[in-house]
Amino acid sequence: MAPYLVNLIVFVLGACIGSFLNVVIYRLPAKISLIHPPSRCPHCLHPLGVTENVPVFGWLWLGGRCRWCKTSISFRYPLIEAITGVLFVLIFLQFGISWLTLGYFIFVSWLISLALIDFDTLTLPNVLTQTGLVVGLIFQTVLGFIHNGVAGASQFLFTAILSAVIGIWLFDAILIIGTFVFGKPAMGGGDPKLVAMIGVWLGWQNVLITGFLACFVGTFFGLGAIALGGLKKGQPMPFGPFLVVGAIIALFYGDGLLSAYLDYMF
Repeated sequence: MAPYLVNLIVFVLGACIGSFLNVVIYRLPAKISLIHPPSRCPHCLHPLGVTENVPVFGWLWLGGRCRWCKTSISFRYPLIEAITGVLFVLIFLQFGISWLTLGYFIFVSWLISLALIDFDTLTLPNVLTQTGLVVGLIFQTVLGFIHNGVAGASQFLFTAILSAVIGIWLFDAILIIGTFVFGKPAMGGGDPKLVAMIGVWLGWQNVLITGFLACFVGTFFGLGAIALGGLKKGQPMPFGPFLVVGAIIALFYGDGLLSAYLDYMF
């Protein structure tokens, strides 16, 4: 099969997953079942037809409006579908047909859901951070077993647990120090849990890279938002999306960034 057809299939798969992530992002904080009722217009509640449910193109086909009540539908829905599809393709291009590819499909799906929920609600649901951590531990155990049987499974599991602990300790320390310095919580209680989940999937070295990148990107956007008047001083800002950006960059470039840093220092 031609490479571009394979990539197209992977993109479509990712876009379909992205469509489900839209449901998770909208319904989970609202405590609505993810299964019932079926997808519907959030305004008139009319169920979406088959063609309306097609990722990305369904929104384009409708001109960004509900077919029934003509209410505008947020561009964010097809954007999330497209971003998920693109990330799936990038993962496939880097890791090929492998267990890593399957695992990272799952990982980025969790990350996207958490980033958008935190952006909308300033919360990181335990049900996502905890299940993401557990699935990551299972994945690392299976991966280790494939590499070197029981010994490999034990080694990979131990490293994953250690990485999670390092992530929690690091960000708990930041939380405590930041609270002492600023006189109020420097970040939410869900952020260390998200970092622990990231550590399980990517390892402790990439936890450090993720944290550095998240702080850098978060500071840049925070200062920019204050300068442009979009954010007031002292106003809470979700940190989860920046952790997710850092984790995705670490997923693709973590080894290269670490090598470049070590070469520069030594």
